[in-house]
Amino acid sequence: MPGSTETYGDHFLVDLHGCNAAVIADVEPTQEALLAAAERCGSTIIKYFFHQFSPTGVSGVILIAESHFSVHTWPENNFVAVDIYTSGEVMQPDIAITFLKDAFTAERVEIVRVTRGQIEADAHQDHE
Repeated sequence: MPGSTETYGDHFLVDLHGCNAAVIADVEPTQEALLAAAERCGSTIIKYFFHQFSPTGVSGVILIAESHFSVHTWPENNFVAVDIYTSGEVMQPDIAITFLKDAFTAERVEIVRVTRGQIEADAHQDHE
């Protein structure tokens, strides 16, 4: 149909405030929470890498077939930033976000959803 729109997916920027510093300070519980969130929301995990900062804090990324998850923690400020980028219709990011809120015991969650790469599709293009 002329003028219909397709996209490359949705990018969820998730800010978790008031998190448990003891949980988000170390790589093991942070990695465990992100991997569980990715699995529970229906994504297909390909590879992952997490890094422990000294003295505290974690950054990590999970490459999924649908795109990626990333996390950065600031235990000194009880703050976690998570990005979830998904293409396709199978994955349910809201399930991952709810799981992470509970896992990090966040007091407040702010979410910005960005639709990526809107493409105008025209089914009546002339082909030569």
